[in-house]
Amino acid sequence: MTRSATAATTALSRIRVRYAETDQMGVVYHSNYFIWFEVGRVDLLRQLGFTYREMEQEDGCYIAVVDARCRFKAPARYDDEIVVRTHLKNVRESLIHFGYEAVRESDGILLAEGETTHIVTDSDMRKRELPSKYVAVFKAAVKAAG
Repeated sequence: MTRSATAATTALSRIRVRYAETDQMGVVYHSNYFIWFEVGRVDLLRQLGFTYREMEQEDGCYIAVVDARCRFKAPARYDDEIVVRTHLKNVRESLIHFGYEAVRESDGILLAEGETTHIVTDSDMRKRELPSKYVAVFKAAVKAAG
């Protein structure tokens, strides 16, 4: 780990809405928010000092989504710049819970808020404990964000 959790408890990911992400009404199609949440999640891990790829390759540790939720507040449209704010809500030995907010950069309007819950598995999708080096960083990030 190269950075302390307290230095980066919330990831800010900037995304420009592409035309292909909108529906016939010109509004961002709902499933794109889950893709943007993944971008935020990966960015948060980087801010905490490691990558998801390192978790997989070096520790055989995978975080599979077991629950995903999104509450839509206002529409996003083509060419809007969106900021996805990602933080850790909770972590246990084999469970990680992330929270997200998608905000339009130009006016600060909250577009959506969501959360995902992940179970920690090995490469065969068997539940396992999160390696202690990650638990320590995640718990510090949850505490600092709290």
